[in-house]
Amino acid sequence: MHLLTVCNILLMAPPQGQNQSPLSSFLPLILVGVVFYFFMIRPQMKKAKEQKAFRAGLKKGDKIVTIGGIHGKIVELEETSESMLIEVDSNVKLRIEKSAVSMEHTKPSTEKAG
Repeated sequence: MHLLTVCNILLMAPPQGQNQSPLSSFLPLILVGVVFYFFMIRPQMKKAKEQKAFRAGLKKGDKIVTIGGIHGKIVELEETSESMLIEVDSNVKLRIEKSAVSMEHTKPSTEKAG
């Protein structure tokens, strides 16, 4: 009998002999939706917004890292075609799309290590 009670609790089944309201039957589904939104969808939307702002703020001379891990410095930026020319080594330049730029980029650190 004890195992049956535990199963009823886990399955959120109403106790025998009592009517269950329609709201309480949808409550677990609503709670799962809320948790899913706050832990998965909202952070992903925030990250996409930050990436878009970062890419819009790129300028000539910025040091960047592409999604593929290529380090380079922006030499030329084309606003109309959403592409840029980066220099990866002396006299070695690559044309990439802005969407290929990762959020990671090298900035001089203002903090002291210690």
